[in-house]
Amino acid sequence: MEVVSREDQMESIQSLQSTISKLANALTQMTESGANTALVKKRLQAASAGLAALDNVWNQTPLPCTPEDLAAACKVLYGLTPVIQNSYVKSKAGSPQRTLLERRIKALERAVQAMEFILAQTHRT
Repeated sequence: MEVVSREDQMESIQSLQSTISKLANALTQMTESGANTALVKKRLQAASAGLAALDNVWNQTPLPCTPEDLAAACKVLYGLTPVIQNSYVKSKAGSPQRTLLERRIKALERAVQAMEFILAQTHRT
């Protein structure tokens, strides 16, 4: 696991918390409108697992996920990254949206890295 400054850690945690909040709001709206919520639920669970993994690695908090949950979440977040990167490429340089997307990409990459680190540790024991 790469060494990350405390400031970058906080930025990644805040970014994932924001992502979780947006996904939770989307889930509520989609549920109320009767839309299919499977993808949003999957992404919400993955983002939550990613946040838990970062918190576990950086702050040694207990991990509320099973290795199977982490492996599934890792795949979801890994697959989500290109979608956000496409939005980033289309965003205007210097815009707040671009900054938000840049932070979200870094947070997702760090979450995937943390989950892979935890899974590797789990397989060693």
